[in-house]
Amino acid sequence: MSEAAYRKILLPIELGEPSSWQRALPAAISLARANDAHLDVLTVIPDMGMPVVGSFFPADFEKKARKEAEKALAQWLEENVPDDIQAEAWVSVGTIYDKILKVAKRLNSDLIVMASHRPNMKDYLLGPNAARVARHAPIDVFIVRSV
Repeated sequence: MSEAAYRKILLPIELGEPSSWQRALPAAISLARANDAHLDVLTVIPDMGMPVVGSFFPADFEKKARKEAEKALAQWLEENVPDDIQAEAWVSVGTIYDKILKVAKRLNSDLIVMASHRPNMKDYLLGPNAARVARHAPIDVFIVRSV
């Protein structure tokens, strides 16, 4: 690995699912320290999908959900990311793997660190999303097996 291999690391997590970050966060911190890199932490709020589903929620649901997620992610960053790591929190709404790829591009990330696990388990962020990100990302993807 060259001295400037990774400068911007993206760590997608699901706040309500510790397995999405318990092993991936230490790996991301280690890589950030080794490369003097900036760490961007992303959480994605899944969208409603079909408009008929969204019609069952209040009109301002997405705005309120985003605000709550931003607050929770900022607190998570404060509690879990050491002070020597330059980190920033990001919240996006949409299809999880698609948003991870788009945010990585927008932030000029050069590495995505994320958790995965056995594909037969069902979580929003893990399994199939990690596989899609790894398959379609134009940058390196470091997948940490969470068991």
